[in-house]
Amino acid sequence: MSRRSKPAKRIPLADPVYNSVDVSKFINRIMRRGKKSLAERIFYATLDAIKARTNEDPIEIFQKAMTNATPLLEVKARRIGGSTYQVPIEVKADRGFALSSSWIIEAAKKRGGKSFTDKLTNEIIDASNGTGAACKKREDTHKMAEANKAFAHYRY
Repeated sequence: MSRRSKPAKRIPLADPVYNSVDVSKFINRIMRRGKKSLAERIFYATLDAIKARTNEDPIEIFQKAMTNATPLLEVKARRIGGSTYQVPIEVKADRGFALSSSWIIEAAKKRGGKSFTDKLTNEIIDASNGTGAACKKREDTHKMAEANKAFAHYRY
């Protein structure tokens, strides 16, 4: 790894339907084994189902769900003097989006239901309402950071 400079951050192209980079990133997270067209089909079907069920703008519900599932703090293991401390650190915006999107997708996979589209639809709606497994994961992460607040001076 080069010590001279950090590599440039690559931002994916905005998706063609909603012209949103966040949607494009989420589709890339859904994608498995390079099957992007399948991931796009799943996500757009999910947004159609959200629109049919809530009669609201599906992108606003998606953005609200991502905001509700994004953590502000997380703990990071730091080894100091032979013992390991869980040090709370603030989460940057890119990392927060990555965590929340992966938590929503994992929670949708663990849900009961017929198709992944239905599972993802239910999870996004629940996350936009502040409930659901992804929001619970966020709360657990915040509780862990709060419990280890005493070690915040080890932050780096």
